[in-house]
Amino acid sequence: MPRSTEIRTKYLNSQTRRTVLKAGGSLLFSVLAYTPMLARAAQIVAVRVWPAEDYTRVTLENDTDLKVSHFTVKDPERLVVDIEGIDLNGTLKDLVAKIQPNDPYIKQVRVGQNRPHVVRLVFDLKEPVNPQVFTLAPAGNYKYRLIFDLYPVDPVDPIAALIKKGDWFKELPDDKQATIPGSKPDDKLPAPDTDTALAKVDPKADAKNSKAQQLTRMITIALDPGHGGEDPGAIGGSGSYEKHVVLSIAKRLKKKIEDQPNMRVMLTRDDDFFVPLGVRVQKARKVQADLFVSIHADAFVRPSASGSSVFALSEKGASSAAARWMANKENSADLIGGVNINTHDQQLASVLLDLSTTAQINDSLRVGSTVLNEISGINRLHKGEVEQAGFAVLKAPDIPSILIETAFISNPEEEARLNDDAYQEKMATAIMSGIRKYFAKNPPLSKNRLT
Repeated sequence: MPRSTEIRTKYLNSQTRRTVLKAGGSLLFSVLAYTPMLARAAQIVAVRVWPAEDYTRVTLENDTDLKVSHFTVKDPERLVVDIEGIDLNGTLKDLVAKIQPNDPYIKQVRVGQNRPHVVRLVFDLKEPVNPQVFTLAPAGNYKYRLIFDLYPVDPVDPIAALIKKGDWFKELPDDKQATIPGSKPDDKLPAPDTDTALAKVDPKADAKNSKAQQLTRMITIALDPGHGGEDPGAIGGSGSYEKHVVLSIAKRLKKKIEDQPNMRVMLTRDDDFFVPLGVRVQKARKVQADLFVSIHADAFVRPSASGSSVFALSEKGASSAAARWMANKENSADLIGGVNINTHDQQLASVLLDLSTTAQINDSLRVGSTVLNEISGINRLHKGEVEQAGFAVLKAPDIPSILIETAFISNPEEEARLNDDAYQEKMATAIMSGIRKYFAKNPPLSKNRLT
């Protein structure tokens, strides 16, 4: 081989080796750089437990979506959950201490590394449960969430709860046909009756016939403290949570309603837990509520926004851009609070939407106007009339429904008032007065109380 050819061949071979080594080095660098990402386990960043009579929810918040499997074991009752792709860390161990002795369904929880990158949770249960285990995509300020909802095998029934209290069949003696404070002497609320339909009194009929037609019964109010549990609602500049403020106001209002001899009340939630919007409506319909009142203390994009408001449902669109914004914000509660879409009753949601009636909306506007007038005596109004928008929680087709924004928690001055016991008491009194005055002029029809 000629000398020049030999030199050229050695040069080409050298270049080839360098190219191969360079490519191999790049590949090795890529593998080494990528390997830690593959090996890195997901991280649990927070654990939360929301015990309630309706159900207990356990939330594991993490930085990525997780694969999970679960099964139940009898004698004793246990729920076993295996979570793949994570390693046991201090945050997850904190779950053990978060189970309280008064939890209705969980006795204790045990956590451990079952095998590499698989953590096992064992919930020791106080009674059999129907578990729902599902994941939620990031929403609001939350990352990915793994949810365990532990429902009782025999769900709590709102009517059964009222019967248990002993006031479902409570009768009023003839001398307790209460005159409503602040109304005319002849303005009386209906008291309990039989299940026969009530004939509305013709003002032109003689007194004897009117008395014969007038059948009386208890009035049932459904109070709905907004948000709860995973869904804090709006948060004030000083750290106040809407869900806590409105529950406090609702409980004050509940006490005032219970003090009425011809009224009873049901809370959609009586503690810090989340209730999906559709379930709130279902609860009200199950007890055949005569009025649904949802209580809120919302925020706006500007902290200067202030005043109280009352909203009713709209069939034709929002009455203002602000009302539309408010409705969209409230309707996102299911995303924040966390609804299992695999079991969520979509058919119910569509029925509630389709059957919303003009009569329901008109009644809602009437009661809303009466309540708004009473609220104006303790706080300035954001707008001097009842506003309308497509609030999902107001879509019971057969129950007058209003949503009250008691004040703006995003306004520093109003946030302070919302946390003041005296203001809460005044707000509850004003709402109660509006409810009494509405029913004084619009007594509800009789109905079968157990269907």
